[in-house]
Order: sequence, then C-alpha cells, then structure tokens
Amino acid sequence: MELKTLEAAATWYVQLNDGVADLARTRAWRQWLEASPEHAAAWARVEKLQQQWALVPAQAALKGLGAAQAQRRDVLKVLGLLLAMGGGSWLAAEQLPYRTLLAQQHTGTGERRSLQLEDGSQLELNVGTALDVRLGQKLRTVQLYGGEILLKAAYDPRQRPFIVHTDDGSIVAREAEFSVRKLPGQTRVGVLQAAVEVRPQHHPEHLLRLPAGQQASFNRDHISPALPLPADSTAWQHGMLSVNDWRLADFIEELGRYRPGVLRCAASIRSLSISGAFRIDDTDIALANLDQTLPVRVRYLSRYWVSVEPA
Repeated sequence: MELKTLEAAATWYVQLNDGVADLARTRAWRQWLEASPEHAAAWARVEKLQQQWALVPAQAALKGLGAAQAQRRDVLKVLGLLLAMGGGSWLAAEQLPYRTLLAQQHTGTGERRSLQLEDGSQLELNVGTALDVRLGQKLRTVQLYGGEILLKAAYDPRQRPFIVHTDDGSIVAREAEFSVRKLPGQTRVGVLQAAVEVRPQHHPEHLLRLPAGQQASFNRDHISPALPLPADSTAWQHGMLSVNDWRLADFIEELGRYRPGVLRCAASIRSLSISGAFRIDDTDIALANLDQTLPVRVRYLSRYWVSVEPA
C-alpha cells in the first residue's frame, strides 16, 4: 500500500473528527473511499485503529484534532500509528501484493485460474494466490507464497516427487490430489486422493503421513493432529463456498476474500450460526440472502465498504 494513500486516510480521519459537521466533506470522503479498493483497505486500517482507541476516552484520543494549526501534526501522528500497525498482521497481509509481482503465477481478488503443467499435473489457484512452479530434473516443486491451491500431481515415470513449499514447511507427494492454503502463521493441507507427507520447516524429521479424507495444519515447529477433511472443502474451484454451522464472523471473513474492499461483521452478531452454499462469483447475492435466514441487515456504506449489522 502506497504511503500517500495511508496519509490520505489519516487526513480524512483527522478532518472527520474535528467536531465540525460538514455534509460536503462527508460526501467528498465517500467519493474518495469508493474511488479505489486501496482507499477502502487504507480506511480499514483507520477503523481498526479506532477500535484500539476505543479503550481511551474520546476526548483524550482526539484532543486537539480540531485546531487548524495542529492538524498536520495530528495527521502525522495517525499516519505513524497506521504504519506501526503494519508490523503485525496487516504487514503480513500486505506482503502478498508485493510478492505477486515477482511470482510466476498469481491471482487477484475474485480471480481463480487453472494451470496444466508440462508433466500432466493440474494446478488450481484460488483468489489472492502467488506461487512459483519448477519442474526440475529430480524434483517437481511449487513455492506457495500466499493464497490457496488444489494440486493434482500426475504420475511421473521418472519418479520425481512433487513438493509444495511454504514458509511453514513442505508437503511431499507422488501421485496425489491435495489442497494447500497459506494462513497467517500456519499452513493447512487437505488430502482428497492418495496420501502426502507433511514436514515442518524447523523439524523436518517430524513427519506426518496424511491419507485421503484427512487434513492438518502446521507451522515451522509443529504439526497439529489430523482431522477429517470437511465435505466441499474445495468447492471454491466450482465457484461455491459451502459452510456447515459456521460462526457468522468466520463466514464474513471468508466471503471477504472474494470481493474487493472491506466487508465487516458487527460484534453483536459474530457468534450467529450459518450453514449453506453460496456463490462466490457474485458475493452481493450471497450477502443479499443473509437476511432471509438470520436477523441481520447488510448496509452498503459504499461499493467497497459493506457492513453486516443486527436487523
């Protein structure tokens, strides 16, 4: 995310909280917000910052923001806080766009892709995915930087193993079908056919053989116990998101992967349960169906800023 975009978001925050009601200014802010997904993402940082500041009395947090001579100083303060947030999960999320520029293959928001590899293997890329593929003399490898894939590793007469690497470790297969998703701080793998071997990066000797119908998560040091692979875990390749008794907050977070901008869920309804199958190629339809089964309403603040709230 460019610095000037964060600075613009910080400036809007200061101006909108100067205690002066200004309808024209609010309209201008909405136009800026809707102009670009990057603007919406920057404002999402502002909202997260506001949530953190909610622990501080508003008068103390916003003290001096109405003074014209102090506005620039306050903008720089907010900008500094926004940049500091990048040291945590925000930074991890934003490393992906940079790495996609360097990766051989990548998909953006709402984009999925199928690749037929030279060895006959089939590779499906879900949204927001970046990776490199290398078919060498002794190994077939995928370096997954972020996102999610479904790999159907073909039989290789040269007996080359197929290895998927992430920051957390590796998954080794011969002839198998399996999915890999890179999550913050961990990787999740699910096996549809045959079996794979999972090794964490720091302890490759700690091997887990994962058969078909099982899934496991691992980080650089540890592999979690294997669990049954949920039905329709790869429904995304058919443009569907299938959920069974999910928390609404988890559903909204997952659905947000498939649309640009910000999609948020109010705290008071985060624990509601939801089940069903939803089309991810048109997330507006999926959102429009929510109020038919749950006591919620969907509020569009702009094209790129949507909030699911209590009805």
